[in-house]
Amino acid sequence: MTASDRRRDPAGNGVARRSLPEFTRRIYMPHTIAAIVAEMAEEGHEPSLVLEGTGVAPEQLGCHTTKVSYRDLDRVIRNTIALSNNAAIALQAGLRMHITAYGMYGYALLSSATRAEARAFAAKYIRAVGPCCDFTVASDDVSATITFDPIYWPDPTDRAHQFAIEFALAAHLTATRDWAGSHFAFSRVRLDYAAPSHAPTYATIFECDVVFRQRNCGFERPKEDGRVRLADPRSHAIAREMCEQLLEEVNRTGGVTAEIRRILVEQPGRYTNIQTMAERLQMHPRALRRKLEMEGASYRDVLAEVRTRLAMEYLRKTHMTIEEIAGLVGYSDAANFRHAFIRWTGKSPSSFRKATRLE
Repeated sequence: MTASDRRRDPAGNGVARRSLPEFTRRIYMPHTIAAIVAEMAEEGHEPSLVLEGTGVAPEQLGCHTTKVSYRDLDRVIRNTIALSNNAAIALQAGLRMHITAYGMYGYALLSSATRAEARAFAAKYIRAVGPCCDFTVASDDVSATITFDPIYWPDPTDRAHQFAIEFALAAHLTATRDWAGSHFAFSRVRLDYAAPSHAPTYATIFECDVVFRQRNCGFERPKEDGRVRLADPRSHAIAREMCEQLLEEVNRTGGVTAEIRRILVEQPGRYTNIQTMAERLQMHPRALRRKLEMEGASYRDVLAEVRTRLAMEYLRKTHMTIEEIAGLVGYSDAANFRHAFIRWTGKSPSSFRKATRLE
C-alpha cells in the first residue's frame, strides 16, 4: 500500500460508498426499459423476448401505473445483449430518452431557474427515477465534470457495465438538450473500460474527444450557468415537491436489505455475522432471515455483494496487495479471498486487476 493509498480514508482508498437501492421491489417508472424495448423492436426483435423473465407484458410499458425493479432492468439489459447484433444498441436506446420520459423529474429540470440549479437538482433526485447510473457534478470557473457510477453493474469487464454507461451518456445528452438547448454538447467523454469495437460510434454521437481506460466514467463540458429558457419558479416548486415524495418513497421501500447494505458500506473491513447484525437492528436472527427472504435476499448474498464491489474498487484504483485487500473485505486469508472473488466474478483478483488496472 502506498502512502497516498493510506491517506485517502480509513479503508485505504476513497471509493464511493453510497448504499445500493432495492433490487427486487417494483417502485420505478419503466421508461428505461421502454426505450430499450422500442429500440430493439426497430431491429425486428419481439418485445416479449426482450422482456423475457421480467413478468412485464409489452402493453404494460405504456401504462402510467406500471412499476418495474432493478431486477427487471438487469434482465432486459442482459436479454438485449444476448439478442442484438448491434454493438451500439445501448447508445441508440439512450438517445430516445427525451426529458418528457422522466415525468415530474423532467418537468422540474425544464422549469429550473438556472442551469446550475438544474444540474444540482438532477444529481440529488436522480434515484427517484431508477437510473442505470448515479452521477455526481463538480465544477470550477471553466468547466463542469459529471461522473457516472453504474448502480448494479460495477465490473468494467462486464458487458452490462458498458451498456449502463452508454445508455446513461446518450440519455443525458438527449435530455439535457431538451432543457438546455440543442447547442448542448460534451467536450470530453471518459470511460473506465477498453475501447470496444464500435468506439467510432462514440465520436459520431458525442462529437468530442473520447478516452478509454480512465479512473471513472462521465463527461466534461464548458461551464454555463445562465437561465433555463423555460424557467418557472412556481412550476418548479410543485415538481420538486413531487420528486421529493418520490425519493422518500424509494428510500422508505428499501427495507431491511437496504439498511444492511448501508451498515456494511459504512463500516468497511468490519463484516459481522447475521447474529451480530440482527442485534444491531434490534431483532431476532430468525426474524431477520424471514424479512430478507420476503425481500428476495439473504444475508450471505448481501454481504457478498458489498464485498465484491469494494474489492473491485480496491483492485482497480489502489496499489494495495491482494493480501491487504483480502483483509479490508473481511478475509484473514488471501487464498480464501481469491476463491471467493472467483466465485463472485468468474475471475481471479490478479486477472481482474490486469484487465482493469488504471495506469
